[in-house]
Amino acid sequence: MRLVPLLLAVMLLAIQYPLWLGKGGWMRVREAEQQLAGQNRANADLEARNAKLAAEVKDLKEGAGAVEERARYELGMLKEGELFVQVVDAPPKAAAAKPR
Repeated sequence: MRLVPLLLAVMLLAIQYPLWLGKGGWMRVREAEQQLAGQNRANADLEARNAKLAAEVKDLKEGAGAVEERARYELGMLKEGELFVQVVDAPPKAAAAKPR
């Protein structure tokens, strides 16, 4: 008679194994949910980047101001009649010579 409860307990544990550790078990579902959340965050970052790039492309296509700004800052171009002044920081002074 002791064999029946023991057999039922073993069967109960055998049924629990796939639920917790099997292919579609809770642990794998949790891991997949974490991967999905990470991918959703990465997708949101990429969507924001794409929106920023799309706005920049639109601005470059429609407005001359953006093209002019890029030419000034990236290529160092000037309009006719403008004067370019570059301010350079002075190099650090040499340490005073120590008396010997």
